[in-house]
Amino acid sequence: MHSKSERYRIILSRIAAAAVLFFIFTTKSVWETKNETITFFLFLMGMILVGIASLGRMWCSLYIAGYKDDKLVTDGPYSICRNPLYFFSMIGVIGIGCATETFTFPIVFIFLFALYYPFVIKSEERRLQQLFGSVFERYSKKVSTFFPRLSTFSEPEEYVVKPAVYRNHIFSALWFVWIVGVLEVIEGLREIGVLSSLWTLY
Repeated sequence: MHSKSERYRIILSRIAAAAVLFFIFTTKSVWETKNETITFFLFLMGMILVGIASLGRMWCSLYIAGYKDDKLVTDGPYSICRNPLYFFSMIGVIGIGCATETFTFPIVFIFLFALYYPFVIKSEERRLQQLFGSVFERYSKKVSTFFPRLSTFSEPEEYVVKPAVYRNHIFSALWFVWIVGVLEVIEGLREIGVLSSLWTLY
C-alpha cells in the first residue's frame, strides 16, 4: 500500500515521463547531421550510464524488496548511502538524456532531478524517522544521504530474499533500458519518414 505522498509522487512522475516522451518524439539532435562522432559518444555514454543504473537498482532491490517498512535496511548499497535507489535513478536519467544524442536533455533532466528529488528524499527520511526512531538516527550519522561513500560499505555473508517481490522490482529496475529501446524505435521511424520532428536540439 502506497502512502499518500508516495501516490502523489508516482502520479507526478508519470506526468513528467509523459511530457518527456512527447518532447523526445517531436525533437531530433542537430548532431545527427553535423557531427556523428558527438552522437556516437553521447549514445555510448548513455548506454554505459543506463547499464550502471539498471544494475544498481537491481542491487538495491535485492536488499529492499519486501522489507521497506519491516526493518531498516543498512547493508549492501544502503551501507554506502541512505538513498541508493535515487542515486542510481539519477545516473539512469542522465543516461537516457545522453541517449537522445543531445546535450539539452541531460542538462534539463539533471535540473529537474535536482529540483524535485531533494523533497522526495526529505519526505522519505521523515517517514523512516517515524518508523525506526533512534536506529535511523544512528544510521543517518554514519551513512551519507545521497552520494555514496565506499568507506562505509558492508554486506552480510547471507541475505534472505523474497523472490516474488524481487521479481517485480526487477521490471521497474529495467525501465531505463526499455526507454533507450523506445528511443531507438523513434529514431528508426524518423529515418523511414513515419515521424517528423518539430524541433531540433543541441
